[in-house]
Amino acid sequence: MKKAIGVVSLALLLMTAACSNNSSTSSAGSTSTINVFAAASLTDAFTKIGDDYQAANAGTKVIFNFGSSTDLATSIGSEGTADVFASASGAAMDTVQSAPGVSDRQNFATNSLVIITPPDNPANIQSIKDLGNPGVKLVLAADSVPVGDYAREALKNAGVSNAAMKNVVSNETDDAATVAKVTSGDADAAIVYTSDVAAATGNQVHSVPIEDQYQVIATYPIAVVTGGANATGASSFVAYVMGSAGQTTLRTFGFGPPPTS
Repeated sequence: MKKAIGVVSLALLLMTAACSNNSSTSSAGSTSTINVFAAASLTDAFTKIGDDYQAANAGTKVIFNFGSSTDLATSIGSEGTADVFASASGAAMDTVQSAPGVSDRQNFATNSLVIITPPDNPANIQSIKDLGNPGVKLVLAADSVPVGDYAREALKNAGVSNAAMKNVVSNETDDAATVAKVTSGDADAAIVYTSDVAAATGNQVHSVPIEDQYQVIATYPIAVVTGGANATGASSFVAYVMGSAGQTTLRTFGFGPPPTS
């Protein structure tokens, strides 16, 4: 009888240990990974920030999903897998704030617009108004993509919206695809973010500033997504982005400081 009781006790101990180990593994898995959904224009800057954050937080893995802020907002609402959302658009963040919800929402960076052309500037683009000249092959990000919306607003500010839109030969999914159309020689010009020029390697593009009176400044919000699996890690990552190390990296990649008010 004692032997039987000993066998049962041992079995119970093994089962308890197994359950304990499974619980620990699940807990570790849920707290060691931070899923960050971020605007495509943040790809290079956030990849560096992610590497630095992981180096400063041993055992933590930051996984990024980069894309159009509008598309990411839709995905967050349907998938529920994001811990952090970093958007190039306040409107996209508003969508996520409505459902599933956000907390610790802060503006962490700004970005300005710039015209890019191939290095030899074949259409002789000197200002935003030249984008309405006949025969210019213009590429924009698609309508509803933040950088595409900002570009259309800038063209409207310059009074050349109607003429320039007739020159649009392609509407791209995000700013990276828009830049690629110019570097491949498929377009004479495009309107993208200043950070996109900073990210371009070598002499792939020539940049033409947009006059201040026509300029549109993008403000980037970041927030912890309600219902994410790792709220603690998400808050920590947001704090890192807002801190001196994160802000320094963002400046290095061409982003401006967040608005002061």
